[in-house]
Amino acid sequence: MPQTPSSRAVAIARQGEVMREFMARAVLFQEAVARSGGLNGSDLQAVGLLLSEGPATPGELAARTGLTAGGAVTAMIDRLERAGFVTRTRDESDRRRVIVTAVPETLMNRVGPVYARVSQRWNEYLETLTDEQIEFANEFLDRAARLNREQVDILRESSRA
Repeated sequence: MPQTPSSRAVAIARQGEVMREFMARAVLFQEAVARSGGLNGSDLQAVGLLLSEGPATPGELAARTGLTAGGAVTAMIDRLERAGFVTRTRDESDRRRVIVTAVPETLMNRVGPVYARVSQRWNEYLETLTDEQIEFANEFLDRAARLNREQVDILRESSRA
């Protein structure tokens, strides 16, 4: 007689399904946001990384995004600079180095209203949760983000081998 899975096993399996759906929808959402602002998804992620992690050389930006240094990252920076999302300046301490910096005002003007709408809806939902539930959600999402980052690093390393 087959065993019925425990409610915990069912919940864990369901969590895997929910996470896959969430990640797919997050990628599609980011792509739609990018398109609404006249970008592609990779370009939006690059600007986001420059905002969250700070200015970078083209090589550093290539490493952050997983693009190949050289042609691909240069073409992306060219597009972003033409559209006003980034600036390129010479490093004051080493004039041979170029520093790419995000222009937050351009990003906010182009895609800020979309994020503001989503943030408002999300905040309305968060108001229905207890402090403990919010802390749990923060921990859960932070851990998921760290796991994803680790796996991206592993996948990038294995593709170089």
